[in-house]
Amino acid sequence: MTAFTKSPGWLDWHAHPAKPTFKLPPGSVDAHCHVFGPGAQFPYAPERKYTPCDASKEQLFALRDHLGFDRNVIVQATCHGADNRALVDALHASAGRARGVATVKRSVSDEELQQLHAAGVRAVRFNFVKRLVDFTPKDELMEIAARVHQRGWHVVIYFEAVDLPELWDFFTSLPTAVVVDHMGRPDVSKPVDDPQFELFLRFMREHANVWTKVSCPERLSITGPSARDGEQAPYRDVVPFARRVVESFPDRVLWGTDWPHPNLKDHMPDDGLLVDFIPHIAPTAELQRKLLVDNPMRLYWPREN
Repeated sequence: MTAFTKSPGWLDWHAHPAKPTFKLPPGSVDAHCHVFGPGAQFPYAPERKYTPCDASKEQLFALRDHLGFDRNVIVQATCHGADNRALVDALHASAGRARGVATVKRSVSDEELQQLHAAGVRAVRFNFVKRLVDFTPKDELMEIAARVHQRGWHVVIYFEAVDLPELWDFFTSLPTAVVVDHMGRPDVSKPVDDPQFELFLRFMREHANVWTKVSCPERLSITGPSARDGEQAPYRDVVPFARRVVESFPDRVLWGTDWPHPNLKDHMPDDGLLVDFIPHIAPTAELQRKLLVDNPMRLYWPREN
């Protein structure tokens, strides 16, 4: 058995999240979450940039039920590299209630891709956040994108707003649907009409294959969470940005908890409070249903929709 020591200062996920006051629409999907290990069963990658706490499939599914979600989209965590065994194990255990986003290398075989597909994987993730991953040549990523496109998969991209201009040409040449994690991490200390965020909105407006997750306010906020007073939105400085995206592109938005919230430094969010963020960014029942049910079902369970 391999012993793992968590990265210094690592914040573990919230052990007792509140029950949300917002009632999710039936069939809601948590479209961005992870499993970590357990490391004794699924060792973390030698090249990882961090070592997390364990966060098992059983704990993820318990949170799903507690919050009121029906399904999950589980995204391969960078601490596991391209070893997707923990992800596949969780997908098999979900009884069809989870889909996956994998990380693969150029050397992945067609047989391995088919096994991932059979398990429920429907996308690959390309990470461009330099503090989390080492650089992968774009020609390698484009080759992977072409191969998964043949299976009807899409590409999930993770980057920071400041890097969008340099990555624009690559992103717009991808042959698949493209899902952006966390709105491209906008700087919410700036106005919502700041040129940097306007560039992201233009990216979505000009490319109908681009979707985004309006998730992770806890990563973007400067004001932080606020009390449950029924009026004040949690992570209120993120609300104008996420709401602008939801109202501008209601058919191409997704939402997820990001449980178990890797690499947070200042606080660990209450997942119940994160769910209560949703009606502030999707204020109508129609927008809520598109965000939480219709859109993720169309993308990840198209034959069941």
